[in-house]
Amino acid sequence: MLNQNVPILHIDHLQKNFGKFHALKNITFDIYPGEVFGFIGPNGAGKSTTIRTILGILRASGGRATIFGKDVFKDAVEIHKRIAYVPGDVYLWPNLTGGEIIDLFLKLGHSRHTLKTDELIKKFQLDPTKKARTYSKGNRQKVALIAAFSTKADLYIFDEPTSGLDPLNEEIFQKEVFNLKKNGKAVLLSSHILSEVEKMCDNIGIIRNGEIVETGSLAQMRHLTRTTIKVQTQIQTPELLSMSGVHNVELGNNQTVLSVDSDYLESVMAYLSQKQIVSIQATPPTLEDLFLRYYDSNNGGSNNEK
Repeated sequence: MLNQNVPILHIDHLQKNFGKFHALKNITFDIYPGEVFGFIGPNGAGKSTTIRTILGILRASGGRATIFGKDVFKDAVEIHKRIAYVPGDVYLWPNLTGGEIIDLFLKLGHSRHTLKTDELIKKFQLDPTKKARTYSKGNRQKVALIAAFSTKADLYIFDEPTSGLDPLNEEIFQKEVFNLKKNGKAVLLSSHILSEVEKMCDNIGIIRNGEIVETGSLAQMRHLTRTTIKVQTQIQTPELLSMSGVHNVELGNNQTVLSVDSDYLESVMAYLSQKQIVSIQATPPTLEDLFLRYYDSNNGGSNNEK
């Protein structure tokens, strides 16, 4: 039984250089049993480089990364017996069928084809009798996902796993991840689909130019963004234009729209309550708001290394 208080994945000031190019500058985060950790950033931010390093494919230039308390590079063979990994673009043996490839993946991972595997094939609506060369990108992803979810691993690493999947299969993927979480498994989900991360993840790490710029739960991060308020009052509210913490005010005849910094919500609501509120709608900040904070407001960019 895994200790819930000990991280399965521990990354401490991880660095990776390619010559003079610093792809990873200072990556630090932990993932615990029963946790889904969202790792987000645009292409070029360093997500895949981080994943390749913790998989032992790349050797770190500095810092430390451990899985199950073991060094990710020195003990890669031992570690890989207890993890499942799905990349964002899966390449398969063209002359093998989907079913043969699933069984091969399972055998390589010291697992076997079970009723769970058959259930997943049915859920994902994959034809396992077709040759891999006939598969679309989405079907290639399904093969890898079915094999991964059939594996009894302790850590699952998904790098853009739903690329090419339709919305129905995305929903199946999400349900399977929730089952992993319920069973105490740890999941690292790298994605640029913010709605997917927001729906599934307990904690989130935002990577920008090879550095982690923010980590925590979405609830903890929401203090960094603004709440949008749509309000209708019987008395006009011109003072909103000059109030502290209030932004993007749109004064209309029947409805006022504004954005409010979290620290000023209480004072703004107290002011509005004096104006005889007819109706009010408050929309909390989303993960997209937080993401754009770093990539627009802070002039974040992307590197050439993914």
